Amino acid sequence: MRLAIDPRDGKIRLTIPPRASLAKAMQWVREQQGWIAAQRETLPECRPFVPGARIPFGDGDLTIVWPVTGVRGVRQAGGQLLCGGTAEGLARRVERWLRAEALRTLSEETAQYAALAGVRVTKVAIGDARSRWGSCASTGVIRYSWRLILAPSAVRRATVAHEVAHRVHMNHGPDFHALVEQLYGADPTPHRHWLRRYGAGLHWIGRAQT
Repeated sequence: MRLAIDPRDGKIRLTIPPRASLAKAMQWVREQQGWIAAQRETLPECRPFVPGARIPFGDGDLTIVWPVTGVRGVRQAGGQLLCGGTAEGLARRVERWLRAEALRTLSEETAQYAALAGVRVTKVAIGDARSRWGSCASTGVIRYSWRLILAPSAVRRATVAHEVAHRVHMNHGPDFHALVEQLYGADPTPHRHWLRRYGAGLHWIGRAQT
């Protein structure tokens, strides 16, 4: 049996062998409460979208300012995110704005790299996948996690170059990696390492305290 805590959402995952007793497995889990508590102590803190919160945004950050009279929805002004509307819908409006910015930015950067590679991307879409930061389908559709807008711009652009390169090589062979580096213009390895080390923390941004 194996216990793990997903660093992206803090959920406990129990793996048991086929035909193993579920009752015994659950008893074993209850005996591991000390280990579970210790692991949860290492998880990132929730960073809800509330007034005064600072949100990483590319190479800087934005401070949520609410309430702002005369503003409907959300508007960026320098390093501030000016928000109107009700308190109840604030988090939802901030996330919607971030998603829109992610789609706009990622669409532009995808078009730039696609032109360099001489390929066609049929559609750019965003989602909130937990297992991957981007994916490229054989149909030419590229999908990204909207949370890339929270990462440093170099990390985001290296991810875009990675997905666009899949329009040429639908694998991770040497030719693929060479094309990624050519498109990006530098070695993207440090940025992949950044996502492995810090990417889980991006999933806690906007998460409400429980």
